Amino acid sequence: MARLNDVAAALARRGFETRVCRTSAEAADAVRQELAKAGSVGFGGSMTIGGLGIQAMARAAGKTLFWHGDPELPAERKLETMRGELGCDLFLLSANALTADGVIVNIDGNGNRVAASIFGPRRVVFVVGRNKIVEGGVEEAIARIKREACPPNCRRLGRKTPCAATGECADCSSPDRICNVTVVLDRRPRPTPMLVVLVDEDLGY
Repeated sequence: MARLNDVAAALARRGFETRVCRTSAEAADAVRQELAKAGSVGFGGSMTIGGLGIQAMARAAGKTLFWHGDPELPAERKLETMRGELGCDLFLLSANALTADGVIVNIDGNGNRVAASIFGPRRVVFVVGRNKIVEGGVEEAIARIKREACPPNCRRLGRKTPCAATGECADCSSPDRICNVTVVLDRRPRPTPMLVVLVDEDLGY
């Protein structure tokens, strides 16, 4: 927990609200408190958020969901739902990597997740497991993402990329490539309140 407290302090210096949780159950409760204040909720395709059961929690609470990964969502409504995520009350996602000095790094394929993490939603909440933290800077964060997150995500999504087959980044030009947009949140964007929930468990990729 000491390490997470240090990272939380670094995030606070960069303008982010923070909360440190010992368990995923505690993190889910923190998100539940955020849901209570929102009418509409968007989801950024996060395995961390999905693992906490937040979508079911939001649906049970009667919230309007913008969730492009919903298995029941018709394909023709996916793009419309992605656009809806940009204007929701609460947008929930994780970070692909977080530096020890409080910089949030995400890599995206379509750009919808990272776009909503910057501007649009009335509030943004990141839930980040301890496994996402790197001791070095942004270059190490990007290396971590391309090593630990992109290959398993490509396999999960059924993408035909070299990393899905080999587990190693080839900096490919595949049309299925999911690392097209890199966003570095060095400080909190002024118009958007942001909370980072740090969890003392390994969560997501």
